[in-house]
Amino acid sequence: MLFKAVNVYASYGGDVDILKDISFQIGSGEVVSFLGANGAGKTTLVKAVSGLIPARGKIEFDGKRLDGIPAYERVRRGISMCPEGRKLFPQLTVLENLRLGAYLTKSKGQIRVSIEDNFTLFPILKERQTQMAGTLSGGQQQMLALSRALMSRPKLFILDEPSLGLAPMVIEEIYRAIASIASRGTTLLLVEQNASVALGISDRGYVLETGKIVLEGTRDELKANSRVKAAYLGG
Repeated sequence: MLFKAVNVYASYGGDVDILKDISFQIGSGEVVSFLGANGAGKTTLVKAVSGLIPARGKIEFDGKRLDGIPAYERVRRGISMCPEGRKLFPQLTVLENLRLGAYLTKSKGQIRVSIEDNFTLFPILKERQTQMAGTLSGGQQQMLALSRALMSRPKLFILDEPSLGLAPMVIEEIYRAIASIASRGTTLLLVEQNASVALGISDRGYVLETGKIVLEGTRDELKANSRVKAAYLGG
């Protein structure tokens, strides 16, 4: 098992836990989605996994404990996150943003290969490589955020709300790229409010409500679940 979380609690420093006794696991090469409404605890979950906020409980990645390991060291170990809201450097170019994503990579040749891989994934970024990131459209910024996170060649790629605020046609393009990333064997942890698109590429999924896992199952099981259909799939 590539990733395992057991009895994890997390907060933002106060007395109230946002995540409450969360346990789940992700096998190598799996695409696992976490579904839930706004405020369910999804972003808190990815921040706890990434090391951006402290968490209690057992978190294990690639056979080693992550408890107390800082975020930058988790990147070094093979975890990368594309955050909600993109968090690009708007005054830097597309190419400069990509290179920052490879700050742990010492080989210039490997960096060039990673950049070309991302230009293949999103050809528009190659066209716009000298353009300031802040002047890109919302969809192009999301493509750049995904690409920057991929520059570290992660074993576990975490995506926090990749469809948020995007037009339906752009969402389709983004998810085609995410499916392509998964087809390479990259393990994905996908956090989404848009349950339909998330389940479309997932192997398994979990449903979060008020910081707790209330449902889990395969993609087909969750799609067929009446509770999921009523709350997240519009039927």
